[in-house]
This record gives sequence, structure tokens and C-alpha cells, in this order.
Amino acid sequence: MELQIIQKKIFEIRGQRVMLDFHLAELYGVETRILVRAVKRNIKRFPERYMFQFTKEELKNWISQFGISNREKMGLRKLPYAFTEHGITMLSSVLRSDTAINTSLAIVDAFILLKQYQNNFGELQKRINELEAKFNTKIENINEVINFVACTT
Repeated sequence: MELQIIQKKIFEIRGQRVMLDFHLAELYGVETRILVRAVKRNIKRFPERYMFQFTKEELKNWISQFGISNREKMGLRKLPYAFTEHGITMLSSVLRSDTAINTSLAIVDAFILLKQYQNNFGELQKRINELEAKFNTKIENINEVINFVACTT
């Protein structure tokens, strides 16, 4: 499974990176209602820090962020559930097929890769701040950083 496909389905909601039930169902090759039913049968495995249901306002904001005009077109008749990385890991114990296990592994790999990107971005931002302080100038975009570093070395 391609990590880029998975990464495009990871969103930040309530300050957490999550994947939505209908995207996960698609990746696992099951219907959303089957995934949700399996979760509800094992609800003790999914505390709110692992999974939560969207509020109407969160869904409205999420839909407007992505320019979706009609939630029925997306097949959203109910408020979706959002699963954190740990909730997704727990899904592999609820959905016991080989596909579920392999999909869970690929999704966890995608979350790990995103964390690495975030760390690299943090380091880059730290270095940019140091350069700005050292040379007393504001750097607006990455091209300026590249040109600035090339000229000062």
C-alpha cells in the first residue's frame, strides 16, 4: 500500500492526527458500517484518546475545508468516527484479517513518516530562525533560505 495514499487521508482534528472511519474502511476493504460495528462490539479497546466521533460543527468545518458541497455525496449519513494512531493500531486486533494487519502496519508507517517530516521541519525552522537572528533579516520563503545560505557560505 502506498504511503502517499494513506498520508492524504490523515487529518488534524482536535489537535490530533486522525483518520476517518470511511477512509479506514476503504483501506481495510470493508464497509464503514462493518468497521464501526466491530469497534462498538469492542468499545473498551477504544477510549476517547484513541477514537472519537465528530461533532456536527467539526464535520461542517471539515467539509468546508475541503470544498465538499454535499455530505450525502460522500456517503455521510452519520457523524464519522476519527481514529488516532493508537486507535488504528487497535483496529488490527478487532479486524483480524491479514488485510487488516497489513493495512494497519502501513498506516502506522505513514504516521511515523509524518512525525519524521514534522521533526525535520522543526529543525529547518530552528535553523532559519538562527540565520535570521545572525544576519538580522527576515526570510520569507524557502528560495530565500537557499539563496541566503548559498551567499553566506
